[in-house]
Amino acid sequence: MPQVAPHDPFFRVASVPAFTHPLLAGLAAGRYAAVRVPGLLSPERCEEILTALEHRTFDSYGKARVQPPVMRFGVGISDHMAQGGVADGYWAALEGHRRAWRDLGLSFDPFAACRQALGAHWPGGVAVGRRGGRELGDGVAREPNQGFLVHFDDASREYTEDLLDVPLIGQFAFNLYLSVPPSGGETVLWRHRWQPEDEAYRLPASYGYDEAVVRGAESLEITPRVGEALLIDPRFFHAVRPSRGARRVALGFAVGLASSGQLVTWA
Repeated sequence: MPQVAPHDPFFRVASVPAFTHPLLAGLAAGRYAAVRVPGLLSPERCEEILTALEHRTFDSYGKARVQPPVMRFGVGISDHMAQGGVADGYWAALEGHRRAWRDLGLSFDPFAACRQALGAHWPGGVAVGRRGGRELGDGVAREPNQGFLVHFDDASREYTEDLLDVPLIGQFAFNLYLSVPPSGGETVLWRHRWQPEDEAYRLPASYGYDEAVVRGAESLEITPRVGEALLIDPRFFHAVRPSRGARRVALGFAVGLASSGQLVTWA
């Protein structure tokens, strides 16, 4: 008989009507790899944001580090890393980010709406994270039409000291899809977390790794849907496949579970 690959029953995706306390706690505890909430934002609100962004200039993440290029509207803190910390220039760039989002003239704050949905059933609530008492960015609009390479996200490894004023005991990545392509654009997660020997697969001067780093690891694939929110454990290696036929635009930010019990976000 053919051998069946072993399956970890905790490496799974929960599709639910809302983010609940048990599901978020389960994601933090490793009982899920991802939680998705269809229809968190209405098609009308997604279209309002897309229309406002239509004639705005998207910048790319640092091209020396992020190839193929990923476009974004807003400021990402990852472009302002300096010797394991945050460069002073980040704060001036963040002021420009806030003006740019205000100038869109939206009828609502999309990042506040996402935070409200995320923390509605979480006892500790949710807030934008702070560093040195100053509020960090609340989110960006990302357009990875050529995909994201295989990588992981873990602030405890990326920064020499705590990124936020409160220590983190868990980390998630949040995406809300505004537009999706007819094919491609899937998020792929592998049941593999960083190990020191993985650095042999890191691509030169890049955030990403050769896909051989996850060879043989169990994986799952998530196809994006307009208006859907996806929360993943980004400490698993993950990637985004290239889009085909249309733009893939999503609101995105990082989420930390603080030692205080509060959920804190940053971008």
